[in-house]
Amino acid sequence: MTEQPAEREEATAYRVLARKYRPASFADLIGQEALVRTLTNAIAGGRLAHAFILTGVRGVGKTTTARIIARSLNCIGSDGAGGATATPCGRCEHCESIAQDRHVDVVEMDAASRTGIDDIRELIEGVRYRPVSARTKVYIIDEVHMLSRQAFNGLLKTLEEPPEHVVFIFATTEIRKVPVTVLSRCQRFDLRRVEQQELARHFAEIARKEGVEVDGAALAMIARAADGSVRDGLSLLDQAMAMSGSGSGAEAAGGAARVAEAQVREMLGLSDRARVFDLFEAVIGGRTPEALEILSDMYAAGADPAVVVQDLLELTHFLTRAKLVPESAGAPGLPETERVRGRALADALSLPTLARCWQMLLKGLGETRDAPSPLQAAEMVLIRLTYASELPTPGELVKRLDAPRNSGGIQPAGPAARSPGGAAAPAADRGAQAAVAPKLQPAVGSSPAAAPEILPRATSFAEVVALAEARREVLLANHLAGDVHLVHFEPGRIEFRPEEAAPRDLAGRLGRRLQEWTGERWVVSVSDAPGAATLRDARQDLADRQRAAAQENPLVQAVLETFPGAKMVALRDEPPGADDDSGAGGPANG
Repeated sequence: MTEQPAEREEATAYRVLARKYRPASFADLIGQEALVRTLTNAIAGGRLAHAFILTGVRGVGKTTTARIIARSLNCIGSDGAGGATATPCGRCEHCESIAQDRHVDVVEMDAASRTGIDDIRELIEGVRYRPVSARTKVYIIDEVHMLSRQAFNGLLKTLEEPPEHVVFIFATTEIRKVPVTVLSRCQRFDLRRVEQQELARHFAEIARKEGVEVDGAALAMIARAADGSVRDGLSLLDQAMAMSGSGSGAEAAGGAARVAEAQVREMLGLSDRARVFDLFEAVIGGRTPEALEILSDMYAAGADPAVVVQDLLELTHFLTRAKLVPESAGAPGLPETERVRGRALADALSLPTLARCWQMLLKGLGETRDAPSPLQAAEMVLIRLTYASELPTPGELVKRLDAPRNSGGIQPAGPAARSPGGAAAPAADRGAQAAVAPKLQPAVGSSPAAAPEILPRATSFAEVVALAEARREVLLANHLAGDVHLVHFEPGRIEFRPEEAAPRDLAGRLGRRLQEWTGERWVVSVSDAPGAATLRDARQDLADRQRAAAQENPLVQAVLETFPGAKMVALRDEPPGADDDSGAGGPANG
């Protein structure tokens, strides 16, 4: 019986990692180099402001920074004769009492629980008195955005002209909720999220000090789950150590103190990164049964369905960045799976496909989180994605609609499933065709989903521009329509005068693209001749003439006279064969 109190005291003496390794000086802060440099120089030069506001996400060090500032202002050194310093000793009476939250001149107030004007009035009354023992009286108000409007107004005058012996430090996660009148009286510091690589290194050093071996992949998972918050990451590391049995008990028993990747994945409810790639490839490939089977295996292994959908979202974002910025796929700290398989997927998928995946997954993530059965909701998200992988893009649909009216024009191309006769396959047959229809097509130019068939030769410059638009060469089509004056055109040969806004290699690019699209060699050259007006100017001139002609239409004039202030906002051609009951026969509809 006599040993029970001692055992209880020993059990409660343990300090969590977030408190045990809380920074005690500016040198211990990680990921906040700009803040540390500014405050260090300000303290050293005696240019410290009378009020600070620290903002950032939870766990990045706002309150910790406030306490470090309080120590720096009141440290007297080991000999008791020191002054304000950017490197507090941590051993004098002021440093120790501030660290233990018992210094009478360092007042911490939680605005979440003390939000009214009466609390601020009490604080203002104490501002008038000089410090009891310290050099500077410091008021730290956490979550300051939760103060009421009256409380903020009561604080303004004191905040603008405080006594010389007082410093205010505010901390908040919602900087937009703080009135501008308060912000203008404070020196603001935005504490940024700590990068994953820096968090992983920090956690590895703490694990080493604790005598625990943690796998590199496990540290990466914890750093990723921390989302830039040091405190959240240390809490997860603490939990992982407890789950793996690491600690004093394991060391005393002679066991190996080790945190494995599988344990952290199970603790966080994460899925294997390689399996996420497998699932994404099955979804993009339209292989519904395989995708559902992979999701079922992940769920059985302990993965949260919402986390799986979120992993697919992150992978979609990574592939989109890798496609637009190829260097990001070769970052030094990137896992081998993402570097190799990610690069291949980014090269094979088009931006419209990735954008569609992002939108559907983003909507599906909310459905999965709110659904009574997250697994069923996640399965429905995957089913929608697999069938969406067979759908043509909007541009391909437009070409299909135009095909009957322009049989000799551009034929639709895309991954949509078709029946042996060439018509669109019924929806019920798409699932069977998905197993044999290839979905991952290598990119060609800027149109990764375009079919490689040879298109008919263009017979006018306008058809060349339309061909570029149909091939999704939007930038090229814009330059041809707005920055080029046509000098001569014949099938196989184009001569134009470019404007200054046109790229220098426009002629070469156009020639290469036309050869790819038509299978014939085109000679595209640049001339100094004036040339005709640009297609854009010609279209604008035609629209202006049509609008002027419509303004002269008697019916339009009658409408404008009947309704003062009315404007003609659009012109539409009357459909062929439509009856004209008005007798006016004009093309204008206002």
